Order: sequence, then C-alpha cells, then structure tokens
Amino acid sequence: MQKERGFSLIELMVVIAIIGILSAIAVPAYNDYITRGKLTEAFSQLSGLQLRMEQYYQDNRDYGAAPNCGIPAPTTGVTNFTFTCVSTGQGFTYTATGNASVGTGGFVYTVNEAGTKATVTSGSAASNGWPSNAGCWVRSKGGC
Repeated sequence: MQKERGFSLIELMVVIAIIGILSAIAVPAYNDYITRGKLTEAFSQLSGLQLRMEQYYQDNRDYGAAPNCGIPAPTTGVTNFTFTCVSTGQGFTYTATGNASVGTGGFVYTVNEAGTKATVTSGSAASNGWPSNAGCWVRSKGGC
C-alpha cells in the first residue's frame, strides 16, 4: 500500500489563516516604523536651524529682515520635508512641511524663537492615528 503525500485542504487553510493574521499585524507596524524614520529629518533639521538662528541673533541682534530669516532654509540633502522660515525681526518660525510623494504628507512641524515646538497633522496622517500637539513634536502615534 502506498501512503498519500501532500497536505490536506484543512492544513493548507490553517497556514493561510496564520499568514493572514501575521500580515495584518506586521504590515501596519512596519509602515509606522518607516514613517517614524522619515520624521527624524524634520526633528534634526529644525533643531539645527533653531540653534543656527540663535547664533545669528547673537551676532546681529535680530533674526533677519522680515519676512526673511537670517539663516536660509535647507534645500539640498532633504527629501522628506520642505523647510520654510518667517521672521519678524525679533522672532521667527521655522516650518517643516511633509512631502506627500515620500509618505510624510500631512505632517507639519514648527519651532520658534522661544523654542516652542508644535505638530499639526492632517489628511492621511491624521486619519491613520497620528495626533497633533501644540507643545511638542509628535514622534509616534503615542504622542511626543
């Protein structure tokens, strides 16, 4: 007598169910991990720009002639965000706006001369559970 080889239909369905459950958990977690990695560009650039603006203020006693800032926004070496700055002479606000084409659309981070950090999320970022916060830079779905 020969033994039959192969898998039964039930065994195959159990494996497919396990793969489906694992992918339902793993794929969203991986996407959040990738997004968090892209957000670090905004944090590092804004922190550096704030420091450079304070150094500029120490040398010039203002942050630049309004509406332009004394330290220009970076345009090279940045891919996930677009940086802009507005100066009032005695104050400034640097803004990092996410680029939708790379998956950071809907994220807007700001910092001003007082060191106040804020996050505004909209669109797909907000609908995917990323919160806004007027007192910090949101680094994960859990908040600051």
